[in-house]
Amino acid sequence: MLRLLYMTDTHIRGTTPRSRTDDFVSAISDKMNEVIRIARREKVDAVLHGGDLFDRPDLSPAVVREFARLLRRLEVPVYTVAGNHDIFGHNPDTVDRSMLGLLDAFGTVRLIRPGEKVRLEGEGVTVQLTGQPFHYDLDKRDPSLDYSVRNESGADFCIHMVHGMAVDRPLPEGVPHTMVDDLWSEDVDVLLTGHYHAGFPVKHREGRYIINPGALARINNHPSEIRRHPQVAVLELGKEISVRLIRIACAAPGEAVLDRSYLEKAAFREERMNEFVRVLRDDGEFRALAVQEIIEEIAGLEKVEDEVKHEALRRIAVVQEQLGREGGPGE
Repeated sequence: MLRLLYMTDTHIRGTTPRSRTDDFVSAISDKMNEVIRIARREKVDAVLHGGDLFDRPDLSPAVVREFARLLRRLEVPVYTVAGNHDIFGHNPDTVDRSMLGLLDAFGTVRLIRPGEKVRLEGEGVTVQLTGQPFHYDLDKRDPSLDYSVRNESGADFCIHMVHGMAVDRPLPEGVPHTMVDDLWSEDVDVLLTGHYHAGFPVKHREGRYIINPGALARINNHPSEIRRHPQVAVLELGKEISVRLIRIACAAPGEAVLDRSYLEKAAFREERMNEFVRVLRDDGEFRALAVQEIIEEIAGLEKVEDEVKHEALRRIAVVQEQLGREGGPGE
């Protein structure tokens, strides 16, 4: 039997996001301490991390030092892939210049690089572990190039970690993503994904699994984050594979730590902005009148914030440019 604990998207940082009402650094430290307790209680042989260990690649050394101490307390190997927040410019080649690369160099974590195969063994069970870090073309090209690998080591099981936007429901147009149901692979017994903070229920098909328990951190105040409770996955590999999701008990309810007021203000500003643009577009003399004067007049009458006014000007400029192209010469 081989036991593994999987977590993802810890987004370790030294400050509190404006969407949080508590002390984020203390909260993520408490969660990491609970992960350590779970790992010891479950007697796991290794911990796997799906990327975005840190919230930025050049995090303060003082913060990295404190969390490196926590990672060392796991007392088992920690394998990870680089997430988009761990590297510079979405370029995985920069990882050696990042704080994640530094922890890899010191042996605090083991960074899995593209094409590398790690062999895990435990009580007669062998696992081929591979990983795909985030890169700019992920979820924009053939998914098999990133989400599928071959079991070339003759291991009993093949586990592949990818910091990609694998989702169980379509995202808005323009947001690169890959549907989970398109990711089943002949050789990959367990596909572990991150990046998509919401996560999804464990997928199971013919003895194979696709798992994203969701981000350990909650760094924005989207309604889905307020409803979601952080958790980790524990995998047991023996004659078969079993998966359990374990909730992080110390994680406070979303409504207790995530600030809704900023979200509500943003929604109000967006509503006012859209109404502002509609008023301008509905003006019958839209193309002939001086748009700047219209905006200034309406903004003054309605006491519109400068931020809304400036954004309206930008949007009107885009519309005018489009209308000009559609009208052609002479318009």
